[in-house]
Amino acid sequence: MEKISGGGRRGRDETEEERADRRFGELLQELRVAQTGVQILFGFLLTVAFQPRFTELTGTDRIIYTVTVLLGAATTGVLVGPVSFHRLLTGKRLKPQTVAWASRLTMLGLVLLLCTMASALLLILRVVVDDAHAAWLVVGMVVWFVVCWFVLPVWTRMKERPKG
Repeated sequence: MEKISGGGRRGRDETEEERADRRFGELLQELRVAQTGVQILFGFLLTVAFQPRFTELTGTDRIIYTVTVLLGAATTGVLVGPVSFHRLLTGKRLKPQTVAWASRLTMLGLVLLLCTMASALLLILRVVVDDAHAAWLVVGMVVWFVVCWFVLPVWTRMKERPKG
């Protein structure tokens, strides 16, 4: 149990195993949201190469497409990783370690998802607007994602950190 100033207590009254179970359940809920988005985006990307206009893409756009598909595949792999960890380590009394690794994989998955989104946006926006505008629009969206996904949570954590 974590103590806070003034002799009060903060947190839950739970064992290490109970805490690991709760944290893993919460992590799985978070992964469901991320995995759904990644699967939809990845499925869309896989169909692009079979569209008639794909042959009209420039060499640069084909490279961006290839990078985007590989990033989407890597993102999918990392975000499915916690499921594999859980399945292979269930019953081995390694739940806290499983949760720690699953959390790391999820953070890596968010970074890869950011890269996948940026790459997909660049590919699409290069078709819609001129290249210079496309790059600036993508930079703006990447900044937006970084603020929403990383800056605000870290800022909140630092702001709400117990004093003392």
